[in-house]
Amino acid sequence: MSLVSSLKHSIFVRIYAGLLLVCLCVALFAQLLMDTINQERMQSYRESMATGAFYLVSEGLGHQETETQREYWLSDASSLFGSTFRIVPTEKIDFSASELRRFENGDTVVRYVTQPTYADVYHRLPDSSKVLTVRVSQVSEQQVRAMAVFLLDDLSYFVTLPEKRARLAELEEKFSYPLSLNAIDTLDLDEDQLARLRRDEVVILLEDSNNSQGNSSIKIVIPSEINDMAILMGPVPLFNWFPLNLIISMVLISMFLISLGVYALIFPLERKLQLIQVGVNEVSDGNLDIQVQVIGQDEIARLSATFNAMTAHIKRLIESQRELTRAVSHELRTPVARIRFAVDMLADTEDEDSRFMQRDYIDEDIESLNGLIDEILTYAKLEEGSPKLDLESVNLKELIEQIVRETNALGKDIKIVGNPPNSKVTAVADRRYLHRVIQNLAGNALRYAEGTIVISAWVKKGHAFVSVEDDGQGIPEEDREKVFIPFARLDDSRTRASGGYGLGLSIVSRIAFWFNGSMSVDESPKLGGARFVMTWPIKPLTQTIAADQITQEKSERSFES
Repeated sequence: MSLVSSLKHSIFVRIYAGLLLVCLCVALFAQLLMDTINQERMQSYRESMATGAFYLVSEGLGHQETETQREYWLSDASSLFGSTFRIVPTEKIDFSASELRRFENGDTVVRYVTQPTYADVYHRLPDSSKVLTVRVSQVSEQQVRAMAVFLLDDLSYFVTLPEKRARLAELEEKFSYPLSLNAIDTLDLDEDQLARLRRDEVVILLEDSNNSQGNSSIKIVIPSEINDMAILMGPVPLFNWFPLNLIISMVLISMFLISLGVYALIFPLERKLQLIQVGVNEVSDGNLDIQVQVIGQDEIARLSATFNAMTAHIKRLIESQRELTRAVSHELRTPVARIRFAVDMLADTEDEDSRFMQRDYIDEDIESLNGLIDEILTYAKLEEGSPKLDLESVNLKELIEQIVRETNALGKDIKIVGNPPNSKVTAVADRRYLHRVIQNLAGNALRYAEGTIVISAWVKKGHAFVSVEDDGQGIPEEDREKVFIPFARLDDSRTRASGGYGLGLSIVSRIAFWFNGSMSVDESPKLGGARFVMTWPIKPLTQTIAADQITQEKSERSFES
């Protein structure tokens, strides 16, 4: 079975495929969302890191009194930083509205380019007409040490310790990490780090976080002109691409989207099941006309079709039971009335011959009742459900010859002609039920034939055929389907006076149905009377039949009152 066919016919394959597709789409969406969020986080991180450093550079420029001093100072700063600082008019650069708003807030603007990798950093100077800009290809230790020098230069304009600490507190508002002036012995430095610090070197400490609650960071220890004191910058958090709160948010969003996808997959199935539930409730309330309309070719659609067939079958069985009960009561009433009359006559007559005649009438009526009851029980057994079929290869020639002998043994003044196939022709069937079919058809022909009955059998194109035809008056075309309805009467020529109970042909129709075959009636081309033909597949039955097509399509029953 192809994938498309499996998706169309299997609910579980469709759910699995849909769930896989939902998970794939959610994963792609989560990846895109995380990339977008991280890009914004990284942009904010770059700008927050750059704001403090460029504020120190702009403050250093502000301490220079002349243009020449500012040029020299900017040249020295460029050498320390490893990149060239430039001052350009604001109007020469096309800033966006969001970038201008960041300038208004005192923030630094960073424009990051991936190919080739670099970042243009812009910081508005106090006069608001110019910006300080530099192009940075990569962040290195040189830039960290340059920032330490910028910080020391800024603090040099403040003499006392309280002034320096006040200035650090003021600068801390521009930085995204703490700034403090601490005693060296409180910094937990090893001997090598202390020696480097005494040599006026900047010490960079890495603090690696081993848990999910914190990020790795660095601390920058800067020697101060105050003895036994150092400036501590940090901890400066390193950028974490997968913070715990972001991961939790992505997981929650993904679960929510997957749940929506699962609901979208399950909702149509739930809707279909609700339709079936409504149908079940209607049937439980006695409404057998309900039809569940479920579109599709999956298991639920097939279930709804089976449900519709079941309700139709139940309705047909109830109607058949009701009609059978009514017809049986009618059929039993006449012989019972005759028996009661004969019993009364027996009580009132003293003539021996008359008593014997009434007794014979009673015996005939009792025999008629026995036959009727047997026919009713046979029909009911075939009607209520699938009978147990003992399938075997039946020799059609032997069966036809047997029925011809049995029919001739009845002593009727009718010529019975057998037209069997050759001795090798067989068909798969239940021999007992097949015998009953041909026997009933032959018995029916005996009642209406004028002189000849022909019983035939043959096999053609994988199907077996048996036919019984007579030279009687035949059956009008408009009445041919009615003969298979239980207790149906057509005209005065086919009344109870001719024998039978009106169930023989109905039983034949049911047996043909359970053989996965069909019954038909037409005019005999040779004899001119009625011809009944039963056909069924010669191979074993491979499926269980759900309903009788002939009787199911015929809702009207015609009975003699």
